[in-house]
Amino acid sequence: MINSLRGMNDILSEDYERFTYFINTATDIAQKYGFHFIETPLLEETALFKRSVGESSDIVGKEMYQFIDKGQNDVCLRPEGTAGVVRAFIQKKLDKAGGIQRYFYHGSMFRYERPQKGRLRQFHQFGVESFGVDSVYEDATMIMMVSDILKKLGIGYRLQLNSLGDNNCMPDYRNKLVEFVQERKDNICEDCVKRLETNPIRVLDCKNSKCQELYENAPKLLQNLCSACEDDFNTLKKILEDNGIKYEIDTNLVRGLDYYSKTAFEFVSDDIGSQSAIAGGGRYDRLVEFLDGRSTPAVGFAIGIERLMELIVMPEASRDGYYIGAMDEEAVNLVVKLAHKKRKSDKVNIDYKAKNLQKHLKAADKVNAKYCAVIGSNELKDATIWVKDLENKTEETISLEDF
Repeated sequence: MINSLRGMNDILSEDYERFTYFINTATDIAQKYGFHFIETPLLEETALFKRSVGESSDIVGKEMYQFIDKGQNDVCLRPEGTAGVVRAFIQKKLDKAGGIQRYFYHGSMFRYERPQKGRLRQFHQFGVESFGVDSVYEDATMIMMVSDILKKLGIGYRLQLNSLGDNNCMPDYRNKLVEFVQERKDNICEDCVKRLETNPIRVLDCKNSKCQELYENAPKLLQNLCSACEDDFNTLKKILEDNGIKYEIDTNLVRGLDYYSKTAFEFVSDDIGSQSAIAGGGRYDRLVEFLDGRSTPAVGFAIGIERLMELIVMPEASRDGYYIGAMDEEAVNLVVKLAHKKRKSDKVNIDYKAKNLQKHLKAADKVNAKYCAVIGSNELKDATIWVKDLENKTEETISLEDF
């Protein structure tokens, strides 16, 4: 027997209902915010992610599904969504068109990491990217959109905020942090030693408890912001407070790549164990330029769908559509014909086997149909159909024409 690959799961029945409910909910909210759908390829040039996500990251260094294709191109399955959207934005020359461009997307991402609950090798994300707005109000809008999605799904959360500064204040802060960590270099983990050389800000995000203790007294980003970044961060907090969105300040919350700046945020849940992040985002004003486009302010977020599946509160399922069945073999052809016509206006399940009434009623109940409609020999002779409303428990026999 051939099984699915490790960390690559099928989505069936109830999981599928939850999955599509999430996609429909998030899509509806994104559209209400004025965002438009974008679809990018699953397969991209590896260079795209090396330049955007960064060669120092675990994603590029350890986790990408990378290979040489038949045309000798170095390609990989996308490990995240933002880079592909930015590539499309530049390729379509939207960076030179000016104005504001707002997109949302959803689809599969791939990372070769150790599978665990809510973290798979093929997983799904819903993401949003906004280009052309340098106002902190757009950052707040992103946060409010995530909040609206999670609330609609019945998911509790805590919002964590930080500011990463910009080119005016980040370099000085980075130097202070490197000096602090260098003095403790003999006691930090191997990953932090590497990050110190390639991307020092990411040491703050280390999950090693010993490292976290060492970094408790490290210089804080928020205490090293320039006046413009500090004003933006204070404005962001005020907007959230005015809109009833609670937040916590987390000075160790980072997006460790060079093109990230100012706002960084993460939504976490206390209901899914240690892997508590369920959504995250921030401002990346330098990424478009970093990928050879015209300098364009940008901000976005992504939600890991599998992380949320067990947390989603599904609406009470209502009965819907028709179940049509035959009680005699002679009526099967007519049932198929009726179902074909009825599907122009309604959802219809049918059964091709002749069964007694009780079995049809059970089958209709199983598919959660609102109506069970059955044709037997009497109905066939009279050109009628027996219909039962499974919600109201009423029944009647009507003409096929009226049906």
